[in-house]
Amino acid sequence: MGARAINTCQAMAGQPTGPGLVGMARALALVESAAPAELRERGCAILAACQGLAWAECLYLDGSGRWLGSDRDGARLACDDFRHPYAHAIRQGKPLRLGLAEARTRLDHPDFQAQVAALPDTLQLEVRPLRALDGEREWLGALAMAGDDTVLAGLAEDAEFAAFESLLCRLWARLSRHQGERHREARLRQSLAQLNDGARRQALAERLAEDLLGASPAMQTLRRQVVRAAETNLAVLLQGETGTGKDRVARAIHRLSARHAGPFMAINCAAIPEALLESELFGHARGAFSGADQAREGLISQADGGTLFLDEIGDMPLPLQAKLLRVLESGRYRPLGASEECQADLRLVAATHQPLRERIRDQRFRADLYYRLGQFPLTLPPLRERREDIARLAEAFAADFSAREGRDELGITPAALRQLRERDYPGNVRELKNLIDYACAMTRPGDDIEPLALPGQSEPEDTAPGGGTDGEGNAAEAASKVHDLRRALRDYEADLIRQRLLLFGGNRALAAESLGLPKRTLAHKCRQLELDAK
Repeated sequence: MGARAINTCQAMAGQPTGPGLVGMARALALVESAAPAELRERGCAILAACQGLAWAECLYLDGSGRWLGSDRDGARLACDDFRHPYAHAIRQGKPLRLGLAEARTRLDHPDFQAQVAALPDTLQLEVRPLRALDGEREWLGALAMAGDDTVLAGLAEDAEFAAFESLLCRLWARLSRHQGERHREARLRQSLAQLNDGARRQALAERLAEDLLGASPAMQTLRRQVVRAAETNLAVLLQGETGTGKDRVARAIHRLSARHAGPFMAINCAAIPEALLESELFGHARGAFSGADQAREGLISQADGGTLFLDEIGDMPLPLQAKLLRVLESGRYRPLGASEECQADLRLVAATHQPLRERIRDQRFRADLYYRLGQFPLTLPPLRERREDIARLAEAFAADFSAREGRDELGITPAALRQLRERDYPGNVRELKNLIDYACAMTRPGDDIEPLALPGQSEPEDTAPGGGTDGEGNAAEAASKVHDLRRALRDYEADLIRQRLLLFGGNRALAAESLGLPKRTLAHKCRQLELDAK
């Protein structure tokens, strides 16, 4: 097509036929905006420069659809607050124009007043509501302009301004939707990452159940906390009563941590004399004290790259506490008698059953060390708070005893388990383990652990302190009436089973457990004794 034909087409379409592409550079600046905020800033700058406006600003509608926000001053104006002109323009759905003097008098919203405070009263204010031009037609925000009356009046008939407003709305809607999609994708990725992270942590916690036994809520919470602690490099303070398994938790933290390939070094601060504890921890140079014939590496050095577990740290002497604090803060320490400092990169896990806050009040423990140790505090539950785990623990300890001693696996009767659940355990899990070890040793091969095998359980004694018996006359009278021992035993057994069945509403499983019998054995006796088990 020739130049004349092109000019003719442009003239017929109402387009300018002069040379050059007017406004393309400004349009390109809008198109190249990477985000809605950048687009609004460039659009307002173009309007102010090209149209001779004293002020121009685009306010955006936030995601809730209830607030208009300003990129410049961070102001938030409610769409239903008619103390500012933007609410009126959006409510009417068409441009609003009024004098600034009138606006200052009628519209007293403080954020709006601050926006136009520097403008002279002689100017006119125009607010144009903006919405997407496609089928969705969602609201975008509002365009506010201040200028001479003739300038603003001319915009209404200006095709270039109409094209500018159309381009602004199209780009704004496109960028907002794209940004919304990116945000949704980012939230989806974050949700998936959290889901995968949660699944990974849950898998690790379940794997820990093989070592930190128990299905009680307290143990499930503890295992989740152990996994969280292992993911960090924070110092961990394990607190809990004696025998709750702090050593096992410390080893679990090391095993799951990024330092699992490094060494795990442990020491009980209460088991070593004060004079030797410093040497055990920090090591010593040759000749540092009498008997130090050669240099010795301490546990801090041996734990480099791994984990150092200090059990019963509440018993650590105060002078050593200060030295340990320096190791935690700087990683540097000096062996006894050495002239140079050493460096160690380790993760510290400390444990105590003592109330450290009370020891701080008694000036027997440093407060600064306590807060440095307790970056990730963990409290281990006592056994009395997780009695539902006793049966599982007892069975595991019995299996462990059998494996150690090379014996066939031992079972535990329901009656013995019931007694174990009813006991108090000041020594917690360690005490339970010792009870089971003793009971296993007292049980004959092939038998299950009975209540009498447990320490502290014995045959009931009928003898009164004075040598007589409670109810001795009744017992003698009943015995004199027995002429058939087998029949008497059968009747007694039948009566006892009948009473237990009545007690448990005919539930054979509970009755069998209360009598220390397998359910099948009780069912067999019921058939033999012709008892109604309903």
